[in-house]
Order: sequence, then C-alpha cells, then structure tokens
Amino acid sequence: MANGHNKYQLRANRARVRDVLMREWDPIGVSDDPEAWDEYDAYAGRVYVMLMDERASAEAIAAYLDAAATGHMGLSPSHLLTEASRTTADTLVALRPEFELH
Repeated sequence: MANGHNKYQLRANRARVRDVLMREWDPIGVSDDPEAWDEYDAYAGRVYVMLMDERASAEAIAAYLDAAATGHMGLSPSHLLTEASRTTADTLVALRPEFELH
C-alpha cells in the first residue's frame, strides 16, 4: 500500500486531487460538464505521485501542470494559466498533511 494507505483511502485522496484539478486548474474549461469529470484523471494520478511519493514542491507541481496544459493540451502559455497552475499546486501541497494522516 502506497504511503501506508489502504486502497479506499488512496482512492479518496486521488478523488480529492481530481476535484482540485477540476475546480481550480481546469485549463480547458470543462468543470461545468458532469460528463467531463474524468478529463484530468491522467494528470491527477501523476500529480498524486508527485505529491505523495516524490514529495514534490508546489513549484514542481505547478510546472508540471503548466507544461501539461501547454505541451500536451496545446494551450497557449498565459499568465492566467500559470497562475491557475500555481494556485492549484499550493492547494494540493496544503492537502499533503491531511493525506498522510489516513
């Protein structure tokens, strides 16, 4: 079990990461579409590994999110995107202690 988590807590933590990505980052603007809530799942998995297994900083997570949006999704770099990536990364890093308690 990763980080001493049982599989149910691991799923719950990953779901919270997914929720943060959808509500705070959402670079393609799909948060209002319930059918699109799996849109960022691949990124949520990688972010969770960065957050919990690699102990990545907010800066590293923000850089990953920004690169995912501009490189993989093909969005143009922008101040708003960079800021959303940074705010999202800060939120996620703030969740780390809570994830560790479970």
